[in-house]
Parts: sequence; structure tokens; C-alpha cells
Amino acid sequence: MDLLQLLSFGNNGWGAALLKAAGMTVLLTLSALVVGAIAGSTVAAAKLSKRRLFRYAGDAYSILFRGIPELLVIYLFYFGGASVLGAINHWFGGEGFVDTPPFLVGALAVGLISGSYQAEVYRGAYLAVAKGELEAALAIGMTWHMRVRRVLIPQVWRYALPGLGNVWQMTLKDSALISVIGLVELMRASQVAAGSTRQYFTFYIVGGACYLILTGLSGRLFNIAENRVLRTQRRTPHS
Repeated sequence: MDLLQLLSFGNNGWGAALLKAAGMTVLLTLSALVVGAIAGSTVAAAKLSKRRLFRYAGDAYSILFRGIPELLVIYLFYFGGASVLGAINHWFGGEGFVDTPPFLVGALAVGLISGSYQAEVYRGAYLAVAKGELEAALAIGMTWHMRVRRVLIPQVWRYALPGLGNVWQMTLKDSALISVIGLVELMRASQVAAGSTRQYFTFYIVGGACYLILTGLSGRLFNIAENRVLRTQRRTPHS
């Protein structure tokens, strides 16, 4: 069977399965990035807090999720979550093994890992904001909410965007690790196709090419977003 037949969308081809798996990879990465944004912004705020306990908690989060291998974190969430759910089920009188949804586990595990890196991006972006801008906003009578919405968030977003592009690329590649718990994303689909056809080299090359396409397209989108933000910033003084 030639390459075109292997990658066709017919009954004997794997094109549809790989395309669906690529969509799952993007969906998983987006979900993980949202989880990471919530966790990362919270941790960044804790690290910037004047309270020592909050700073220690933020540092502990970063050390934990940046120091433990990503695959181990996924296993802990998947099998540990199953154990916790099983214990709760038994406590209520249930029996048997309670499985954990692979997508939910993957989005949570990869998202929390992503959050440990996003926290540093947000913290650095906040420290890069000129304090004079916040002082000027206070001087003209802006409330705290107005200063955050009109001054702080736009400036932090401007400085954080390049770093978030790097975190996105890292999270996209980390999503391949979720294949070990059974979620059929791009890596898992490539493995299944390779094992079924014995065309290991072909499908792993195709899988790698799909990741390159995804990273290339997403990198281009982040570049466009950065350019638009810069143009907006340049127009602001003349508005």
C-alpha cells in the first residue's frame, strides 16, 4: 500500500483518524492552556504578594510542577485520581474500579504543569510594567478596578504574549504524553496506525510533520497577535 492510500480518507486509509486526532491535540492543548492561565495567574499573584506565606506557597507550586517529570505527574493524576474516586465510591457503598476520564486528567495535569511556567511569564510581565503608569492612573482618580482593567492588564498582556507563545509550544508537545493513558490524540493515533500497518517509519514521520504544522501555524498566529499589540501600543500616545 503506497503513501497516498495510507493517508487517504477512505475505509483503508488513516487520514480521517489522524485529522481527528490532530483536532483532539489542539483541543487538549487549549484546555490545558486555560487551566494553566488560571493556575499561573494565581501563583504569580502569590509570588508577588507581600505576605511571606503566599510567596512560599507560590514557590512550592513552581518547584513541584517544574521539578517532577511531566509523565510522572500524568501518572499520579490518572492512577491517583482513580484511587481517590474508587475510595469515595466504596465509601458510598459502590463496588468495582472507577476510571478517570483521560481528557480531563490530561487537561488538568498538563495545565498545571503549564501553569508553573505561565506563572513566571505573568510575574515577569507585571514587574516590567512601569510603576509610573499606575501612579499616574491613581493620580487622575482611577479606582483600583479601573487601573487593573485599563492599565495593568493591557500592559501585562503586552509583555507576557511572547512568553505565552513559548508556553503554548511546550504545552502542545507535552500533550503527546497523554497517549500513555489512552486518549487518542495525534501521538496515540500515529502509534495505532503504525502498529496496524507495520509502517512505523511512515506514520511516525507523518505524526512529526503534523506537530510541525501545528507548531508552525500557532507560532504564526502568536506573531500576528504580537504585531497587532505593538501597533496598538504605538498608536496609543497619538489617540
